Amino acid sequence: MRCAFALLATAVSASALSAQGRPADFRVRFDRPMPDSLFQFETMSPGWHITTTRPAGIVWRPAQSATGNWRLDATIHLFPRAGHAEGVGVFFGGADLDGPNQSYTYFLIRKDGQFLIKRREGAATRDIVPWTAHAAIVQQPRTEGGESARNDLAVEVTATEVQFFVNGQRVHTMPRAGLTTDGLVGLRVNHNLNVHVGRLDVTQR
Repeated sequence: MRCAFALLATAVSASALSAQGRPADFRVRFDRPMPDSLFQFETMSPGWHITTTRPAGIVWRPAQSATGNWRLDATIHLFPRAGHAEGVGVFFGGADLDGPNQSYTYFLIRKDGQFLIKRREGAATRDIVPWTAHAAIVQQPRTEGGESARNDLAVEVTATEVQFFVNGQRVHTMPRAGLTTDGLVGLRVNHNLNVHVGRLDVTQR
């Protein structure tokens, strides 16, 4: 696996130049209008590779949603990139993602070993858990070069709780009441990142 992703890191520049286009079953929305060329999103087995410059945004499949009790799993490989730490992760409870009243809750990690849980409603956002350090998160070196850092993220919704996991360790639990958990799921990727997403799976419980 380590060798495979070392090769993947080498291949990403060639992949971007080939302009293969985005996966047809996904949609993309930036936080603010930006040229598409600044957000490279391509199928690269296993999964998808995303390289961002300025725009931050979300990607999702319109057919992929979660209702009731469920678990969302994603495997994220964060490749070294110079600059300050930026977040990448998953979102759930998505609604009106193409419209002015977009809403979703997102769960991100970043290369310095911190996580964030945040809610977006329209243009407004609010922290549920601000950036918080946790030993479960595999950190990434601050400079170019070196191997990718793999982190497995999960969100699990039960009848009463929402639990957040990194690499099998629970990093936060909160009541389900008052939080929209039914809806579309997907990925959130901030700017200046080079990431590979190995999977994005929903299991209904």
